[in-house]
Amino acid sequence: MSEPQHWEVVLAHQPERMLRRLPRGLLQRLDCLLSELAENPRPAGVKKLVGHLNLYRVRLGDWRVIYAIEDEQLVVLVIRIAPRGEAYRGL
Repeated sequence: MSEPQHWEVVLAHQPERMLRRLPRGLLQRLDCLLSELAENPRPAGVKKLVGHLNLYRVRLGDWRVIYAIEDEQLVVLVIRIAPRGEAYRGL
């Protein structure tokens, strides 16, 4: 039996900056979410963004994590971590 594939989760510049400013409780929940994305980049509750070829979003309370999936390289690229009202601006 083959081993399950592990995806590499890569953070773009904006999410890395945002992580430094998040409260500890949200940061812990976000860490769990990113670990889940490394196991399965399309978990239950994920939505594909309309009008974008390869962007997905997942909810984390009032926050949104927007990411792209690169199936060939087994990479999940986290593009934005933002509150719901700001998450989709400028995509």
